[in-house]
Amino acid sequence: MKMTYRWYGRDDHIPLSHFKQVPGTTGVVGGIFHIPAGEDWPEEDVKNLVQEANDAGLDLEVIESVNVHDDIKLGLPSRDRYIENYKSTMRTLSKYGIKVICYNFMPIFDWTRSDLAMPLEDGSNALAYERDKIEGIDPNELIKNILEGSKGHAMPGWEPERLAGIKKLFEQYDGMTEETLFNNLVYFLEQIIPVAKECDIKMAIHPDDPPWPVFGLPRIVKNEADLEHIIKAVDEPENGLTLCSGSLGANQDNDLVAIFDKYTAMDRAPFLHIRNVKHNEKGDFHEVAHKDDEGTVDVMGILKVLHKNDYQGYWRPDHGRMIWGEEGRPGYGLYDRALGASYIQGIWDTLEEGE
Repeated sequence: MKMTYRWYGRDDHIPLSHFKQVPGTTGVVGGIFHIPAGEDWPEEDVKNLVQEANDAGLDLEVIESVNVHDDIKLGLPSRDRYIENYKSTMRTLSKYGIKVICYNFMPIFDWTRSDLAMPLEDGSNALAYERDKIEGIDPNELIKNILEGSKGHAMPGWEPERLAGIKKLFEQYDGMTEETLFNNLVYFLEQIIPVAKECDIKMAIHPDDPPWPVFGLPRIVKNEADLEHIIKAVDEPENGLTLCSGSLGANQDNDLVAIFDKYTAMDRAPFLHIRNVKHNEKGDFHEVAHKDDEGTVDVMGILKVLHKNDYQGYWRPDHGRMIWGEEGRPGYGLYDRALGASYIQGIWDTLEEGE
């Protein structure tokens, strides 16, 4: 497995040199966040992004994310122009060594949380989802809470300039079914997968976060049935998955070990996010340390099947708590992610020794 960290470029409070100091780190996962969704990424920006990582002694072979414009998700006539821009961006990324593009197909909100800094018993804080705080809230109030809780950091998927048109977006998605959204995804995939094959890039769709409808918006990447539906719709090796133990694990009906086993054995999961969540009796959840018994995700079970399948793809320790007084982008502090990475690598080394 190739261990990476998500890096937010020059907007990241963590220097690349600090990622490099975590044992086992091979690279970072990057993106260009100042370009609006749907626009072609300038080659000079891509070149500089990869060069900055390489100059720090780190690979940058995974992009998270090239965001999909809402017109594509809505199936509007204008989608073809945005799909052409997407193809052009893919070709540029391939030119600079990108092997995997993580993306999602969630309407309006890329992810949803009720709290970006829920206090935990150990004195740390973490992202949390409480249904009572989400259900019935005005979406504009949620946007305000997220932006205020971000502590001045850009939060991908919550760009103020895009969400300024929230009322119109909700009107456009009104009445959309899962079937229609899925058909729009298939249309998109049928256009871009031939380009992915041409460019030797694996596309890796990220699960819905959380994996159930929010504000009445449809969700189509919630469980194993959805994942199977997606890869079979355009059944090519380049049409892959980002398996996220936190997103899928938010629904305790998802058998994470079986899902990770199945799709890594099929070589259809080029990118993994490993994080842990803890549920309460109401089905709410909050994020916790990566250690297996801290939450409800069977981290050790996942690693066992990855080892069995000789997984050679990319992974990153996803979402950590904010610990030891660290201040930064919620979910993306260095300290807890580094602890999680070391824990995961320790299990992996033990599995290797047991061969």
